[in-house]
Amino acid sequence: MGHSHLHATTSANATGDSEPSASTIATRRRATVLLSIILVPLGVVTLIAMVLLWPSGDRGSISVANPYATAEGVRFDVGTVREVGEADCPSSQPTVAAGGPAQTCTIAYTRPAQGGDLVPVEVTPELAQTDAVQAGDRIRYLDLSAVMQGGAAPFVFVDFVRSVPIVALAAVYAVVVIAVARWRGLRAIIGLVGALVILAQFILPGLVEGAPPLLLGLVGSIAIMYGVLYFAHGVSARTSTALLGTVFGLGVTALLAAWATDAAHLTGVGNENAYALVNASDQLSISSIILCGLIISGLGVLNDVTITQSSSVWELYELAPHTSGRRLFASAMRIGRDHIASTVYTIAFAYAGAALPILILVSLYDRALLDTLTSGELAEEVVRTLVGSIGLVLAIPLTTLIAVLVVKAVGPGAVSRGRGPGRGEAQHDDGPDAGPMPVVPAVLASERPATLAPGERLVALGEPRTLRARPAPPVRPLPMSPTSPTSPRIDGQER
Repeated sequence: MGHSHLHATTSANATGDSEPSASTIATRRRATVLLSIILVPLGVVTLIAMVLLWPSGDRGSISVANPYATAEGVRFDVGTVREVGEADCPSSQPTVAAGGPAQTCTIAYTRPAQGGDLVPVEVTPELAQTDAVQAGDRIRYLDLSAVMQGGAAPFVFVDFVRSVPIVALAAVYAVVVIAVARWRGLRAIIGLVGALVILAQFILPGLVEGAPPLLLGLVGSIAIMYGVLYFAHGVSARTSTALLGTVFGLGVTALLAAWATDAAHLTGVGNENAYALVNASDQLSISSIILCGLIISGLGVLNDVTITQSSSVWELYELAPHTSGRRLFASAMRIGRDHIASTVYTIAFAYAGAALPILILVSLYDRALLDTLTSGELAEEVVRTLVGSIGLVLAIPLTTLIAVLVVKAVGPGAVSRGRGPGRGEAQHDDGPDAGPMPVVPAVLASERPATLAPGERLVALGEPRTLRARPAPPVRPLPMSPTSPTSPRIDGQER
């Protein structure tokens, strides 16, 4: 009876049946209840903390110079480049009028978006060396015609107009994600938008108002993970398991970030944007901003590895539900180790790509490698990589352990434990606390590997040979006694 029950479950899984069995549904429900005992209070505490830390919106005396603010009579215009060439700089006309030599520069003859004649827009020397401005480009330029006194009015290049390519790229990204992941991909994109709202409305204003950076970053990150995970992956036991592992990883990352920011003296004073923030207000702390950034930077990869590990454990368990917890953990960690090996250098290369100009610059300095990596220019990136990687690596085994403990605590074996062998189970004598042990089905004991279900093959990968049912040894006949009444007689004598 137990044998046929397991056959039905594994056969359905092996053939790709999308409908889970009744025992699988019951196991998932029990796991959801168990995890809710932990995650619901944590979510309530997170919401209360967000209410208490929510910024008031009052920036006080903080004032930051807007680089796009213009004086009276000066405006930004947009136009399309028709032609690019070398000519006398229009801004040097007053010098020529005074008898001086004219300077040559790159001119982008541009048609204004509002119409009119072509205007000569001066291109900065740094940009002119790269030949970045070409005919057909849409550019934004500064119009100083209303404030220039005499001579030709200069029009100065400011930036490219990138709206069309970026919007097109975002649309392609959304189409690809939805086409591959379908409804779940759409929910993930919506969840990302919600995460950006929390970042813009809660974390950034909180930093501006001087809220505790460690608490702000941790609370904001946990709130983001609650929304993103449940909205993208649905409310399920495996999602809750991943969330619990993610919260642990965030806690480790936050503690390491707090220590590293102080121990490594990450002040951020080498950044021109940091100088602008320091000059804007006395209550802004660059170290606090760096600390909060270290916590937020690892959210995406941390979410990736925890949801993968949780799904791996649940898939292995549902395909081979009678596997022991130790072997289930070992099988899932084989997947986790591959994930660790790939994501660790993924983080490093992501940060290296973002800081590539700085890396090139410091590589030209005549300094030792250790001095370069610990310099003010690179210390923040190095610490961010190390802190994020440590939290990531520790989150994988913990998420795997949580998932294994949950599935073994709420599975059919746990329900029937303590009342005799359940369906498909038999007693064993490994100890008083060992509980019932499932009967090894004939399909596992068979020497025909083609009959193994996919989950059983995955879990049994690398298992000791003792798990296979051994054939019974041949029965040898006992020696017969001469006085035995069944002893044969030959010629009237006993043999």
